[in-house]
Amino acid sequence: MGLLDPITVPTVRDYRLTGPEGPKAIERGLAGAAWYRTPVDRKTLKSLMKRSDGPALRDTALWLGLLVLTGTGGALLWGSWWAVPVFLLYGVLYASAADSRWHECGHRTAFRTVWMNDAVYQLASFLMMRNPVVWRWSHTRHHTDTIIVGRDPEITGMRPPQLIVMGLNLFGLVSGPQSLAALARNAAGRLSPEEADYVPAEERPKAYAVARIHIAVYAAVAVLCGVTGSILPAMLVGLPRLYGIWLLPVMGLPQHLGLAEDVLDHRLNARTVKMNPVLRFLYWNMNYHMEHHMYPMVPYHALPRLHEAVKHDCPPPSPSLYAAWREIIPCVLRQLRDPHHHIRPRLPPGCRRAAPRSGAGGEVTPRALDRRRRPCRGSTPAPSKTSRKRI
Repeated sequence: MGLLDPITVPTVRDYRLTGPEGPKAIERGLAGAAWYRTPVDRKTLKSLMKRSDGPALRDTALWLGLLVLTGTGGALLWGSWWAVPVFLLYGVLYASAADSRWHECGHRTAFRTVWMNDAVYQLASFLMMRNPVVWRWSHTRHHTDTIIVGRDPEITGMRPPQLIVMGLNLFGLVSGPQSLAALARNAAGRLSPEEADYVPAEERPKAYAVARIHIAVYAAVAVLCGVTGSILPAMLVGLPRLYGIWLLPVMGLPQHLGLAEDVLDHRLNARTVKMNPVLRFLYWNMNYHMEHHMYPMVPYHALPRLHEAVKHDCPPPSPSLYAAWREIIPCVLRQLRDPHHHIRPRLPPGCRRAAPRSGAGGEVTPRALDRRRRPCRGSTPAPSKTSRKRI
């Protein structure tokens, strides 16, 4: 079957990496494909990609300082109602803010010094109950095949949407136990079939070893709770992954939710949202998500400048989280009865995008892909070579 042959998409697609959609994506040239990226002048791009320890050292010191301060305050106030708001803040810093630190340090772009990236990555992975080895390879695949059904292991906005799961995950009630179960499975020396799809064989012993360390720490916390007759140790280590995660889906789901599947243009499957300085600190500028996917080697602190460099070629950003969710919610509700429905971002005049093929919710034909590779009028030439480093 060729790329121009029509494909009938079932009402409910199979999002598993081990299902039938993965081979279809490979056959149609959607796996590991060349993505459209807004051209950026070589000198400008080199400046944007320059790494520095300074911004991340400052932000990490502030983050860890606030974690220690709120954690200590919550422990000292334990037993009184004053502990509740303190632990709520601690939980947000522990879980919701750790996700972006995990993400940026996983890319090894936050710091110039490699070991600093790796140290914060390991800490944030522990706070998020993520196996740092497994998730590094998961996220590499996410960037290689972003929202390509059957290939991307990090699709959270499935169609039709799982509204109950999304609601429960405001408190980590699905994702938390799943993450802990995955760590326990890895600690037992096993990968799930999906993990085995993207974790290389030579990396697996490291994945098993680090999972055993994480599980041992959580077991020690559980024993300490039993010995002291108090859940305070778990309120400081482990439980914040549940009660502090609520802000992450509020900030994070708009990254891709409601947008196109199976397209090779991040302008159509990723969203940039304007946020205030506090949220941008917690989220480490991942609200500039379209730009991040175009150029993942640009450090988080340079993303606002990257946004200015590419905005002429991109849809206008959502002016706020409220505006983003106001667009997303009607789309998600409609997807309950029409899984093919999705938001089609408005590109600037002169920029072309491929129209979805019949019954395919956003696949790309070779002719359409060729059109999307052309820059908009007035854009600068693309660099002749781009970085393809492992994320």
